[in-house]
Amino acid sequence: MKTIGLLGGMSWESTALYYQHLNKAVQQYLGGLNSAKVILNSVNFAEIEQLQQQGDWVQAAEVLKQEAQKLQRAGVDAIVLCTNTMHLVAPEIQKAMTVPLLHIADATAKHILAQGIQRVALLGTAFTMEQDFYKARLMEQGLEVLVPQDKDRVFIHRTIYDELCLGQVKASSKQLFLKIIEDLKQQGAQGVILGCTEIVMLLPETTAHDLPLFDTTSIHVQSAVDFMLDN
Repeated sequence: MKTIGLLGGMSWESTALYYQHLNKAVQQYLGGLNSAKVILNSVNFAEIEQLQQQGDWVQAAEVLKQEAQKLQRAGVDAIVLCTNTMHLVAPEIQKAMTVPLLHIADATAKHILAQGIQRVALLGTAFTMEQDFYKARLMEQGLEVLVPQDKDRVFIHRTIYDELCLGQVKASSKQLFLKIIEDLKQQGAQGVILGCTEIVMLLPETTAHDLPLFDTTSIHVQSAVDFMLDN
């Protein structure tokens, strides 16, 4: 079994899901007392979030490069960045590494295309929904990507940072998310990417309004497990 390096803490709530899902999957595959070989480096999200708000992606990339290099020196075989948004700086991180970074958008696109779906809605932070680092990577692999309208993007972003990253799961917010998904379905979405690792806390279901919900945390974990076990 290969060793996975988790670069997490963005937020720790979703990183906990990564650790849990990795170990459950490995145990399911191998049985008995088997668990995942993991080295976790968890950053202080407050420091990263401040750089996000300042738009200082150069410094954010530098911080995460240094943390990823710590994992490499510890002996990991690949790195999983436990966040969608900070894949904005994934190319800079990968350039500083000799081990692979398993990209969340690549795993997500492969999973969706395997199901014969081509037009998807993308929910996530404003950075993920509005910038090209994520959407373009999905589109390069053959997906058509829809995003919510302006006011809905503001609501989704605020819910992620002010509620989900703090461990707060509110029924009222879930209902508004479902309304946004219904609107995107009317625009032709065939599925919905939960493109922030915290959203699954609010929408643990596999479907909404008869659309499949693609949990990027679970998809990313599966790609890591496949790498670890050479599946």
